[in-house]
Amino acid sequence: MSHMVKLEINGIPVEVPAGTTILNAASKVHVKIPTLCYHDDLKPWAACGICVVRSAGSQKLLRACCTDVAPGMKITTHDADIVKVRRTVLEMILANHPNDCLQCPRSGNCELQKLAADFGIREIPFPTDVPRIPVDKSTPSIVLNPEKCIKCGRCVIVCQQMQNVWALEFIGRGENTRIAPAADVTLNESPCIKCGQCSAHCPVGAIYERDQTLEVWDALRDPDKHCVVQIAPAVRVAIGEAFGLPPGTLMTGETYAGLRRLGFKAVFDTNYSADVTIMEEGNEFIKRFTKGGALPLITSCCPSWTDWMEKYAQDFMDNFSSAKSPQQMLGVLAKTYYAEKLGIDPAKIFMVSVMPCTAKKYEITRSETMFASGHQDIDVAITTRELARMFKSTGIDFTKLEKEDADSILGDYTGAGTIFGVTGGVMEAALRTAYGLITGDAQPPSINFESVRGMEGVKEAEIDIKGTKVRIAVAHQMGNVEQVLNAVREDRKAGRKPRYDFIEVMACRGGCIGGGGQPTGATDAVRRARTAGIYADDEKCAIRMSHLNPQVQKLYADYIGEPLGKNAHKLLHNHYHPKQPYAK
Repeated sequence: MSHMVKLEINGIPVEVPAGTTILNAASKVHVKIPTLCYHDDLKPWAACGICVVRSAGSQKLLRACCTDVAPGMKITTHDADIVKVRRTVLEMILANHPNDCLQCPRSGNCELQKLAADFGIREIPFPTDVPRIPVDKSTPSIVLNPEKCIKCGRCVIVCQQMQNVWALEFIGRGENTRIAPAADVTLNESPCIKCGQCSAHCPVGAIYERDQTLEVWDALRDPDKHCVVQIAPAVRVAIGEAFGLPPGTLMTGETYAGLRRLGFKAVFDTNYSADVTIMEEGNEFIKRFTKGGALPLITSCCPSWTDWMEKYAQDFMDNFSSAKSPQQMLGVLAKTYYAEKLGIDPAKIFMVSVMPCTAKKYEITRSETMFASGHQDIDVAITTRELARMFKSTGIDFTKLEKEDADSILGDYTGAGTIFGVTGGVMEAALRTAYGLITGDAQPPSINFESVRGMEGVKEAEIDIKGTKVRIAVAHQMGNVEQVLNAVREDRKAGRKPRYDFIEVMACRGGCIGGGGQPTGATDAVRRARTAGIYADDEKCAIRMSHLNPQVQKLYADYIGEPLGKNAHKLLHNHYHPKQPYAK
């Protein structure tokens, strides 16, 4: 246990554990030191210089984000000189930054804009020199606008250290430094997996999701289109943040109501197709586990993870579940099962998905299997942020809407479906069904598998299903994944049985609740609050096991047939192809 350090901040005594930074110590006495490059997820590296403070007896200003406290320190966080230094730093940044805030996707939610307002900056005393660098729109998921970059480095650290993708790098030196993909290729040619964590951590509008709201509005205006929509599990516990509600506030019914007010003919829930995913993936695991097949089985719901696997873990391609993600399953079911039930021409159905993830924009055309209905199964995927903007642009008072239900044919879900939104959720949902199907018990003694929950980067457990041991691993945040894969590689090299039977991977920290398309500003505290909202939704569900969902049972009885059967494989499964890390 670390010892405590006593110091003063602005004359106020404070005691904090050794190793605490001045920045975090100041928060204990309710002082917020301004920052731009700092983020709770990242190791401080003092790039911007805005967080400078004064320590008594020292002529040097200290950077609060990366300087640890010391016994007896007397810190001044603000005085006239410090304010002047911070203001000058901001003015220098603004001199190299476009002033087109009204057209910026982060306007009103920009950390630089807020600091400029806080410091009352109205004029820039330095010559302006905005770099003229083309916008990179090469991916279907995210857009890189180098002109708006303030060189804080957050995106580089996220991409390299958190995600272990290394698509972004510092290019050039001195005043010519800029951030771009390594080798100065486009994002689409780089190792980018479209996870959007760079955009989620960017303090300004330099990296953002490709906005497709105008495409959705155009479709809603078209009388020949039958517009339907689905919302992912994680959307319901984050969208309220865009309207001032605390993270984790469950807004399922209000979101359904808001979508109907936008003009959608039917509102579905991706939780329903998450239950369908478990029917396929859960049975796939049971088949491999009991009858033989490539183990460990690895989940395939995360498109950033599947993209990474096709580039960097091709030796695990046989281990990947062939089950499509819930987004894609609902898309194909809307244009087949739903269309047939209601007698609608599937060519007229325009399917929109609301996802917490920028990679879902890429997934909808990732391979020919995303056209299993005979049409593009998902027409447009928008993020939580995009939906929030659509609600705001209509004047809908979102937080005051009366709750409504989803359309039941593709909307009723179980608790297992909703926990797909958090790390460990897919695994827990699969274990609930695997337990039921392996043992024949309609209701296991407990369906809460606590060992797969939590924010630890890699979780391992051995689950006892009436004497049958199932060894599992759960990894979230791409930088943690190779630890799990390398352990299996070691087993292969030694000729041992794999140490895991089932592995779940989510590319983003916390799972989908921390996705790259969620409201910005996520920290572990925010992720935990969103996670709590997901589990609260699970707990309130009358049915909490996917295979007991009556509407899913009806789907299989009336339309799909057996899980893993011929029709199921045609509509609900896909396959993978090796890729080069750098596109040619």
